[in-house]
Amino acid sequence: MKNSLLNRFVPKETKFFPLLQQLSRTVQDASRLLIDSMEYDTPDTWLEFYREIKEAEKEGDRITQLIFKELGQTFITPFDREDIHYLASALDDVADRIHSTSKRIAIYNPRSLSESAKKLAVLIQQGTSLICKAVDELEHFSKNPSRLKDCCLQLHELENRADEVYELFIMQLFNEETDCIELIKTKEIMQELEKTTDAADRVGKILKNFIIKYA
Repeated sequence: MKNSLLNRFVPKETKFFPLLQQLSRTVQDASRLLIDSMEYDTPDTWLEFYREIKEAEKEGDRITQLIFKELGQTFITPFDREDIHYLASALDDVADRIHSTSKRIAIYNPRSLSESAKKLAVLIQQGTSLICKAVDELEHFSKNPSRLKDCCLQLHELENRADEVYELFIMQLFNEETDCIELIKTKEIMQELEKTTDAADRVGKILKNFIIKYA
């Protein structure tokens, strides 16, 4: 517990902060690769970017597993173990979703990537940048939680904007696309992009809980 006598007098282990920062930056790297991949429209290039994103996703898995291992070996953690576990898992989920999106682009080889898909990719990248800022605040946010609160608010606003982009595009897609195969390909890619923004927003919700519990 935050206010227990043990927590007051035994130093807390701070190694989790750099690990979480490393994980958040790995997620950000993956989001940048996703945006870069959308500047091209050739299957070979999409496959090349998919392989790079897959390596970033593997690195995210490695860091996440290291965090879990450290949780089991550390006596006093800066936050409750389950909260660190939830946060690391949520960060890893964002990387997994980016990887899943890139995988679908590479496998499905759509006729083209829509401007709406590119808008969602930009929102994802903006979200991962906010996540990095938020994670950087974790070590000292209890003294001034306003910056962390702002990051969480902006993450939720990005998710709302992503929903609008996605819903409008899907309506247009069903009204205008006459090729059923292309419709399915495009819809699934857009769904993965939208789910990625949901995953980023979940990180924000977990961080809001940190503010409630520890600020």
